[in-house]
Amino acid sequence: MNMTMAEKVMARASGQAQAKAGQYVTAKPDRMMVHEAFAACAWILKSMGIKELYDPNRVVVMLDHYFPAPSVSMADVHIMIRQAVEEFGIKHFLGYSGICHQVMCESGHVIPGRLILGTDSHTTSYGAFGAAGTGIGQTEMSYVLATGEIWMMVPYTIRFHLTGGPVPGIMGKDIILQIAGDYGTEAAQYRSIEFYGPVADRMCLSDRQTMSNMGVEIGAKFSFFEADEKAVAYVRKRTDEPVDAFGPDEGAAYEATHIVDITDMEPQVAFPHNPGNVKPISSTGNVPVAQAYLGSCTNGRLEDIAVAAHILKGRKVHPKTRMLIAPASKEVILEATKCGYTRDLMEAGAHILPAGCGACPGGHMGLLGGGEACISSTNRNFRGRMGSENAHVYLGSPATVAASAITGRLTDPREFWNETTV
Repeated sequence: MNMTMAEKVMARASGQAQAKAGQYVTAKPDRMMVHEAFAACAWILKSMGIKELYDPNRVVVMLDHYFPAPSVSMADVHIMIRQAVEEFGIKHFLGYSGICHQVMCESGHVIPGRLILGTDSHTTSYGAFGAAGTGIGQTEMSYVLATGEIWMMVPYTIRFHLTGGPVPGIMGKDIILQIAGDYGTEAAQYRSIEFYGPVADRMCLSDRQTMSNMGVEIGAKFSFFEADEKAVAYVRKRTDEPVDAFGPDEGAAYEATHIVDITDMEPQVAFPHNPGNVKPISSTGNVPVAQAYLGSCTNGRLEDIAVAAHILKGRKVHPKTRMLIAPASKEVILEATKCGYTRDLMEAGAHILPAGCGACPGGHMGLLGGGEACISSTNRNFRGRMGSENAHVYLGSPATVAASAITGRLTDPREFWNETTV
């Protein structure tokens, strides 16, 4: 039987030679990633009298959604988590290194062909490296931490054939936003996605992470790119474990295949309050923005910051707009500083925040007031997510965020930057 990427991962994780879409299996995940939700997981486990995890070496804990702690109660949660990490003998406590999905990749915990569960919906990000990542809730994660296994249905797979281009000014964020707009936010509900084709092949790893990350915004359980030479080379530098290329079998069966031709694509913007409410930049009209936010597990990487720095160098952020940049990790901050990007951005009037989730999940550092609009490189623009329920969040690429910061309104980044991306 020729298998899709999802079927191959689920077969290996469940100890079978083969797995078929629609089949239910009991799988053993290779990694369990837990952020601040570990406080709840630890409480659940202790309340049930469970003092040992199935395999603490498979568990990675970090703090990112609410770092630095925005309240005394959250500071107490952080204390509880650090204590629980010690009590359960968890060696992989990555603390305050940045956003969980970025740090998981940087620290070598994401390996092609592996199954990774996380207490965050954007765990689909790991598909950029050919790993099956998916989010689960804290109750289910508590069960997995105790037993080392999970009962799942092997998802059917939808393929998106990415073709056309290269196109000046277009980034991976624009492609996934157009897919969300064209196919809807339910298009891949409990499905696995495989992105492939010439555009996928030449796409940088950062753009692949962006698209895998937002696969969940169209309902995906897993969101894959093939682990090619670029992906394998990145991972091998960060782990001592064997790393091999990983992709589907030739002749694997798919539920559907969609062709996405980017040849005539414009930069895309998702309007409030849905990631699928997407318009091309030429149709957005005159929308003033009080805040331009660059960051998150979707678009807070070095490549994203480089694009913003390229656009803003020698220019100034609009006086009526504040620009906030939250790098995805400490490693990203260090590299951006070495390259001079942080200086260029700060000289333009941008503010650099600590590595972490910042304003994206509505925790702190960049909340919006009533009536304010924000152009954001994050993954969701639900009502009230970044502050006031009367605020308006628009989603765009790092290039669109940077260009809009200069003019103080939604702006086509090609006015300032015409380099070819994907």
